[in-house]
This record gives sequence, structure tokens and C-alpha cells, in this order.
Amino acid sequence: MHTSTKKYLSTGWGFAEATLFFILPDVLLSYFALDKKAKLLLLVLWALVGAIAGGLVMYYWGRILPEAAWQTVESVPAINTELMNKVADQLNQLGVASVILGPFQGLPYKTYAAQASNADIGIILFVIASIVARLFRFLLIAYIARGVSVLLISHTALTKKGVMIIWFGSWSSIYIFYFLHFPS
Repeated sequence: MHTSTKKYLSTGWGFAEATLFFILPDVLLSYFALDKKAKLLLLVLWALVGAIAGGLVMYYWGRILPEAAWQTVESVPAINTELMNKVADQLNQLGVASVILGPFQGLPYKTYAAQASNADIGIILFVIASIVARLFRFLLIAYIARGVSVLLISHTALTKKGVMIIWFGSWSSIYIFYFLHFPS
């Protein structure tokens, strides 16, 4: 796959997941990480650009039409009223720090983005927190995937195809667990 195609996919996936898509950009970034020649940092940064743009769309949608934003986000798979209320409580108690802490709890970024303005979090602070939260996780997952891939190929009899099977199995297991833990 050509580098520019990977760039557009990364950006688009970052945007889509920050808005209404429910599969993390980490899936795509970790796939790209399996290719040692991929310019992983650049792809992570493009995913970040897409995620921040999507976060801004959700932020302003939540500001202008909060009920519609809430109801639409709530209809995304694995998001329900309880999760939305949990995010609202966190935003009100912890403020912008909750935007950074959310990914470590498996709580979707879009739920914070759609509610941040109602918690009196200004746009600049929201963007800064979003960059910190999203960049850290994107880098962590992508480079862990790259490291595991390199280790498996260099220290085992696994081929790149075998590593891709492990990648697919890992993400499938993660999403099965996630959807069972956070039903809609």
C-alpha cells in the first residue's frame, strides 16, 4: 500500500472514530506497524490530526445541539446511557483531566468530546488534552505492535503472515471482550 494511501486512511479513520465510528484507529495503526518500512510516526500524527478534527466536530455539535449529540453518540455500539452519564460525571468532577484519563478506562473519546463544552471546558484546553490523550495512546499501541512484530519475526519461526494472524486474533479478542463488557 502506498504511503499516501496509508496517510489518508489514518486521517480518515482517526476522524471517523472520534465522531461515530466504533473501531479504534489503533487497529489500523497496529496493522501498519507490522510493516517495518512503514513511517509509523507520520501515520500516528495523521491519525491524530483526523482525531482532533473529529473531536472538534463533536465538541461544537455538543455545544450547539447537546441533546442531539448525546442521543446520537449514545446510539453508537458499546455506548449506552450509563456510559454517557459516567462520562458526564467525570467531566463535572475532574474537568479536562477526564479527557486524558478516559482512554485508560476504555471510555470512548467521542463521549468526552460531545460533552466537554457543557462541562465548561474551553476549546483550547479541550484540544490540548485531546492531543495528549490521543497521541499517547496511538504511539503506545503502534510501537508496542511494531516491537512485538519485530520480536516474533526475529526470534520465532513465525512469518509476517503468522504475525498478521496473531494481530487479527488479538484485536478480535479485544473487541469481543469490549462489546461484552460495554453492551449498547
